[in-house]
Amino acid sequence: MRMDIRREDGMAIVIAMMALLLLTALGTALVMTTSTETLIAGNFRNANEGLYAADAAVERAMDDLLTVPDWNQLLSGAVQSAFIDGPPSGGRTLPDGSTLDLGQVLNMANCNKLTTCSIADMNTSTTQRPWAANNPRWQLYAYGKVSDMLPNGTINSPYYAIVMVADDPSENDGDPTKDGNNAGNPGSGVLSMRAEAFGPRGAHKVLEITVARTDTTELERGYTGQRGQDEQNRRARKSPVQTPGKALTQQNLGLLTGGIK
Repeated sequence: MRMDIRREDGMAIVIAMMALLLLTALGTALVMTTSTETLIAGNFRNANEGLYAADAAVERAMDDLLTVPDWNQLLSGAVQSAFIDGPPSGGRTLPDGSTLDLGQVLNMANCNKLTTCSIADMNTSTTQRPWAANNPRWQLYAYGKVSDMLPNGTINSPYYAIVMVADDPSENDGDPTKDGNNAGNPGSGVLSMRAEAFGPRGAHKVLEITVARTDTTELERGYTGQRGQDEQNRRARKSPVQTPGKALTQQNLGLLTGGIK
């Protein structure tokens, strides 16, 4: 039996299968693109919510900070905010089922490792902490669920926020456990605050500010990053805020200088 190689029987099935494979690939790519866009949008939302959660924690802790006349009690850890959810020991379970250890968060801020920091660790000069003996030694000040900041569940947020306080690194006394109290110390009456917010899918936002005493009952804040630039632009449209003994002519925060200049 002779076979004619020019016959086209079955070509329609081959073409149909190739078209089906092409459409399947296009459909899969569309589904993956849609899923990726959804994840990107969700992560963007979580990032923004985390920043607002950290900012809210700072504002909540600031109210309690105004009631503390001696900031050395804050630097020693003797005084904490009323916004705490119990002893700092033990883990916290977040709404997504992940756990958070407050001690590890504190250690990461102080020496960038999970285990307990020694004094030598905290005094080590690094890119993030270049002030050596004047490096901030963070103390836990406020911590809890953002949803617990107001009663009756009026805040709907899955975030957990932590606020730490430390001596401002612009000080020159080499003692980060005490607030400088002499006129020649640029960090006298200045405190650093660090807020961290933890949320779903590993969302994590950090906000650091510098707080200075004023001649009123208010506190002057200095923000870092883009938030700092926005705050500076906003405050430039207002009258300057006086700090004890001198005018606050700028609100610039530098990595090497620290504090408010």
